[in-house]
Amino acid sequence: MIAKLFAPLAANNPGAHGLSDDAATVQAPSDSELVVTKDMLVEGVHFLRDDPPDLLAKKALRVNLSDLAAKGATPRNYLLGLSLAPWIGDEWLTHFAAGLAEDQKRFAVTLSGGDTTASSGPLTISITALGAVPLGRMIRRKGARPRDAVFVTGTIGDAGAGLAVLKGEGVGLSDFNRSALISRYQLPEPRVALGRKLLGIASSALDVSDGLLADLGHIAKVSEARIAIDAAKIPVSAATQALWGQSQETIIRAATSGDDYEIAFTAPASARTRVEELSKSSGVAITEIGRVEAGTGAHLLDEKGKPIAVPRTGFTHF
Repeated sequence: MIAKLFAPLAANNPGAHGLSDDAATVQAPSDSELVVTKDMLVEGVHFLRDDPPDLLAKKALRVNLSDLAAKGATPRNYLLGLSLAPWIGDEWLTHFAAGLAEDQKRFAVTLSGGDTTASSGPLTISITALGAVPLGRMIRRKGARPRDAVFVTGTIGDAGAGLAVLKGEGVGLSDFNRSALISRYQLPEPRVALGRKLLGIASSALDVSDGLLADLGHIAKVSEARIAIDAAKIPVSAATQALWGQSQETIIRAATSGDDYEIAFTAPASARTRVEELSKSSGVAITEIGRVEAGTGAHLLDEKGKPIAVPRTGFTHF
């Protein structure tokens, strides 16, 4: 399996040694440092068994690339771990490897190695991704300062809406909207090119994986600040509104859904013009949704500036 399906994915990576050794070597440019991230996807928790294997492979890789993007890093290599459930067969693996091959070309990354094992439990996919960033310039979660503005790329809630559709919601939804939402869930779009351009602009950043409100809460915690989010400014797509409506409840659901893999970041208010220019040049919508203040936590506010009660801020892992 390794020789047939995965060694070809490492063919252009001399440090992988043809996947014939116990370890790989990775060389970073002298003026850079490596950024390392790891995400795991577990059947029944992060994906459905019926998800197409090529798309699942791409999602497993892309959620890691999304982390690198939010750090301002350029992706380079990755390690792949597979714990294969009994229902996995050769055809599934062939399509899975093909999905990785396609995204390797698109995002200019190569496989460096990994591990495979059989399991009686659910299918588990683990990827460790490595990227490079100029020395000392990685964008951290910690760094948001009072009077900074808060921004987010793209639209929020689409992936959660797509999962809801796959679970039976949206009877009567148009085929176009149904397809758009499912695609956002199964095939996220990591903002790799844009992330690199946030170096020197963003004071803090992360990718939206657990939910916008929950993830901005992470920035607020480590930055020891309060993040105020104007609910009405959160960008929600027409497809998600077609599914859930245009109420405050829709905004709450969108802001607390996971798997968007957009970049949420803070930047000095003086950087607004640079952010607008970046949005235009990249073709990626960037919306200002709030501000950083003295205090603690991330808070969703109504049009009068009063906190909106939410049942949960996002996905919880335990």
